[in-house]
Amino acid sequence: MRNSMLAASAILLLSASSAFAHITLEKGEASAGSTYKAILRVPHGCDGAATVKVTVRVPEGLFSVKPMPHAGWQLSTVKGKYAKPYDNHGTPVAEGVTEITWSGGNLPDEFYDEFVFRGSLAPDLPAGPVYFPVVQECETGVERWIELPAAGQTSDDLEMPAPALTIVPKK
Repeated sequence: MRNSMLAASAILLLSASSAFAHITLEKGEASAGSTYKAILRVPHGCDGAATVKVTVRVPEGLFSVKPMPHAGWQLSTVKGKYAKPYDNHGTPVAEGVTEITWSGGNLPDEFYDEFVFRGSLAPDLPAGPVYFPVVQECETGVERWIELPAAGQTSDDLEMPAPALTIVPKK
């Protein structure tokens, strides 16, 4: 009994540590047509080096994005045209933030931090995953959390998966 409990604990620890090794979204599910607050969790640096820059690409279907400033970091955005206009409370929106960068800070490898932004999810987003590719730059090295699963794969099959948000039907 004790050996099976130890084995189960070891499996749980190994699976938990792999989840902690990736950049993830705190809330991994949201309804189409809702407002979404994305909290990117950065759990470590690059092979022991401190994180100094985090860049996220905003997926199509998340519009009217507003990033939250982060103390000690500079915030910049890239704006561009959307694939189609979105209705923002009766006003059509055809362009907006497509990329967010927090830079100039210093997040030592032994600590984690969170980077936040919010936006509106299009009401016609299909159920399923939406990906937020992230590039994490460190004092030495870069981690590119940009891999997307191919047909028949899940994010667990990838070494450097992009954080994913699962869209569920509007409740």
